[in-house]
Amino acid sequence: MGGVGIRAVELARAVRDALGAEVTVAAAATDGADVGVPVLVFKPHAPRALEPRLADADVVIAQPGWPLLMRRLARSRARLIFDLYDPEVFGTIENFSARRAAVRTLTAAYAADRVTAALRVGHHLICASERQRDLWIGAALGAGLVSPRAYDRDPSLRSLLDVVPYGVPADPPMRPGGESPRERLGLGGDEVVLWNGGLWSWFDAPAAIQAIATLRARRPRARLVFMGASHAGPAARATSEAEDLARELGLLGDGVIFNDEWVPYERRAAWLLDADCAISTHVEHLETRYASRTRLLDCFWAGLPIVCTRGDELAARVEREDLGATVAPGDPAAIAEGLDRVLSNGRDAYAQRLAAAAADHAWPRVVAPLVHWLEGPSPAAPPLGVRRGLERRPSELLRTGAYLTAAATLATLHVDSPRLR
Repeated sequence: MGGVGIRAVELARAVRDALGAEVTVAAAATDGADVGVPVLVFKPHAPRALEPRLADADVVIAQPGWPLLMRRLARSRARLIFDLYDPEVFGTIENFSARRAAVRTLTAAYAADRVTAALRVGHHLICASERQRDLWIGAALGAGLVSPRAYDRDPSLRSLLDVVPYGVPADPPMRPGGESPRERLGLGGDEVVLWNGGLWSWFDAPAAIQAIATLRARRPRARLVFMGASHAGPAARATSEAEDLARELGLLGDGVIFNDEWVPYERRAAWLLDADCAISTHVEHLETRYASRTRLLDCFWAGLPIVCTRGDELAARVEREDLGATVAPGDPAAIAEGLDRVLSNGRDAYAQRLAAAAADHAWPRVVAPLVHWLEGPSPAAPPLGVRRGLERRPSELLRTGAYLTAAATLATLHVDSPRLR
């Protein structure tokens, strides 16, 4: 599972356990693994399979969807809670950077439309940080959705939009059975610097690789390990570029190692527990400022100190609470210095502070605002909008109409819609 899927499954488990609710996860795909809750597979651009479940649902918690899905949700009787933890529009702009300008502009506009639709029809909204909350309040204001009536009802808008951070399991990590990653990769007593997640275009893998090249002059047993490979287009491109640089520096397969498989969620603890330090580097842009860098949370959970670039809220916590080291973006020399310091200190020096940070993010704890809403009465109508009839910008109406026409045409031809998200 990627970050969105992990969050959906963990929120489902936490809500079920807190309320004794009957919870189903609806997903675009599944590998059939048991995730502890029932899973329903549906097509995001032809969501008919959801209709029986929607007819019986009291609550739907969802990422903002494409128009066909949003139309079905808005017409249901369920309380709608939209999860805005992923500032998708910034990732979309980055992911489509190699595409034609018109395609990039259109996909970014659709991503923004989905957020506006969620603000319009949602009874509640959640996000992952106070910084994100400010972003979405600004989006609602820009869309003309913060009315005096909504303000008078709740001047803080906290009853509408609250923070449910990304979480970690309440129980400490356990090593799964079988061969350990350190054994499989032949790392022995090497110092393992772990990149514990996929490679995407908004990250700065070249800076991490250059830092390892510098670090190995004083710590020759340091190894940078990229934990998981994704075959999604932007990730594959970023991975290829990183491999090319490692090869150019003479580090590929020795100082820099790429695991060519995606590590299953339930086996990630083995990689985290085998490492000596984690690394997360990115370039400076809007995705960085508003992201919830969830890979850092897994490091908190596993007691793994982190060297990361500054810019997001979790990096600020790393710096504030001495959970590793932070550096400015794009500075390989500073990254190497940070790695040297953290590796010299060792994991044990950070363990107590990392455990405290992980406890703050335990799923049963972070889900509290969501549980509070579900224990109370459902709002009679969406606080910022109405289910039908609220005026939309002509450009949004035009894009929605084009999407609905294309989806209907593909359905008539019995062709699956392309996976646009």
